[in-house]
Amino acid sequence: QVQLVESGGGLVQAGGSLRLSCAASGRTFSTHTIGWFRQAPGKEREFVVTVRSDYSTNYADSVKGRFTISRDNVKNTVYLQMNSLKPEDTAVYYCAAVNGCSGVWCYRRTSYDYWGQGTQVTVSS
Repeated sequence: QVQLVESGGGLVQAGGSLRLSCAASGRTFSTHTIGWFRQAPGKEREFVVTVRSDYSTNYADSVKGRFTISRDNVKNTVYLQMNSLKPEDTAVYYCAAVNGCSGVWCYRRTSYDYWGQGTQVTVSS
């Protein structure tokens, strides 16, 4: 069982930065793939980025070059550094965990077993 708690959301102007954190409980955190997803009002939850147990990453095209994911297995925490934020980045951001995934399965929300409660990110123009 893994419990996830997101933090770090808030209101920022376009071009600004935020760092989200996803703190996890559980002794097997290091073996889990952690993904970030987001959901804007009226839209489906979409993939943002994932980091696997081997630290490999994949980013959605919409955030490449602006967002950076990292993980600290000692602190059981994954970070999402978001720079050059745009109004279209406004959404509730969720972190999710699964004990291993590969390839395109890591991009699919249905692949993840555990979810946090989400944190709101609002980017004003």
